[in-house]
Amino acid sequence: MKRQRLIMAILLFATVGFAGQSCADTLFKTLGIIEPSVRLEAPAFSLTSLDGKELGLEEFRGKLVLLNFWATFCAPCREEMPSMERLWQRFKEKGLVIVAINVDRGGADRVKKFVEEVGVTFPVLFDPEGRVRRNYEIFALPTSYIIGRDGRFLGKIVGERRWDEPEFTELFERLLSR
Repeated sequence: MKRQRLIMAILLFATVGFAGQSCADTLFKTLGIIEPSVRLEAPAFSLTSLDGKELGLEEFRGKLVLLNFWATFCAPCREEMPSMERLWQRFKEKGLVIVAINVDRGGADRVKKFVEEVGVTFPVLFDPEGRVRRNYEIFALPTSYIIGRDGRFLGKIVGERRWDEPEFTELFERLLSR
C-alpha cells in the first residue's frame, strides 16, 4: 500500500512537472523563442550609454534581462522599440531590465534623436565596432536575448516582435515570478 502511494505520488509529481515545463515550452515555441540546449553564461561586456556612462551586463545580475541588438537603419528595429518601451514600463519595478545595444557605425546623434522621438527610457548602449555583437553571434537585426537572473541564457529571438502583446506579457510575468 505504501509503495502504491509512493508510485502514485511520483507519477503525479512527474505529470505536474512535465505539464508545467510543457506549458513553458509551448509558450516559447509559440513566440518563436529559441531555447538553448545548454544554458550558458551570457558573455560579459561594458559599453558606453547615451548619457556617457559605462554600463556592463554584470550590473544587472539578479534581474531578468531582455538584451536587444538594433540599429537606426533597421526598419523592424525601429518598429518594435515602442512596444519594448511599454513592456519596460510595465515590468521594470518587478525586476525586468531592458538593454538595447545599438550597432550603428555613425555618430550618436542619429541614435539620440530616434530615442528621444520614441521616448525610450531603458538603457541604450553603443557598440559601433561590433565587438559585443560578434560575441553574441548577431547575424540579423533585431535580435534579442532573454537572460535569467542567474546571468544565463533563457532564449534568443530573431526578428521584430510586439513585446507588449498578451503572450509576451504572460511570458514575462511567468519569468519574473520564478
